[in-house]
Amino acid sequence: MLEANPRASRTVPFVGKATGVPWAKIAALCTVGKSLAEQGIRGTVLPRHLSVKEAVFPFHRFSKADTILGPEMRSTGEVMGLDDSFPRAFAKAQIAAGNALPRGGRVFISVRDEDKPGVADLGARLVKLGFEVVATACTADFLRRRGVPCQTVLKVNEGRPHIVDKLIDREIALVFNTTSGKKAIDDSYSIRRETLMNGIPYFTALTSCRAAVAAIEALAQGPLTVKSLQEYHSAA
Repeated sequence: MLEANPRASRTVPFVGKATGVPWAKIAALCTVGKSLAEQGIRGTVLPRHLSVKEAVFPFHRFSKADTILGPEMRSTGEVMGLDDSFPRAFAKAQIAAGNALPRGGRVFISVRDEDKPGVADLGARLVKLGFEVVATACTADFLRRRGVPCQTVLKVNEGRPHIVDKLIDREIALVFNTTSGKKAIDDSYSIRRETLMNGIPYFTALTSCRAAVAAIEALAQGPLTVKSLQEYHSAA
């Protein structure tokens, strides 16, 4: 165990808004002897809607800061997306965090070997949505062998124009880049930095890449709707 944090100063407000139940107040009353049953809490509270919490990071305010995450605390806050499905709630959370997902353009894919099988399906789904896929040599070869149309782009150490040049020239709308090992992380630093400075959505884990593609598919089906917290909870 790295840390035991009894405050729950961010989690409890989020869960309260997600469920429509004032959990902090309920917990305070429990400490003075009032039971959950006495407060009307019986069984499981299960909203009909989905709530997604997304962290907000201040990386763009610091020169040379790396966006890769570790166990230390780096976020300066969180935002929340609510909708009737996870993909649309995820899309709203990305918008609120300043990471709005594109509806088209080029997606750059460069992933570690263990993520290649999973990313092939994502590439095919993005092509179906009208995206163009570009990838570094190994990933591009893997995608093409699985029927995903793909252009090859050079790594930074392979010559020019390379992927960072294309990011600077705003030729890339979305980035999927998973890395492992110190050398690979160091080599991909310039990619992470340019996506940050140019406001390009960037995902570094296969699970978040899947969520992003599902959200883009949901956005293609129709515009997002907006409701108040009270409207979500009155429908629950």
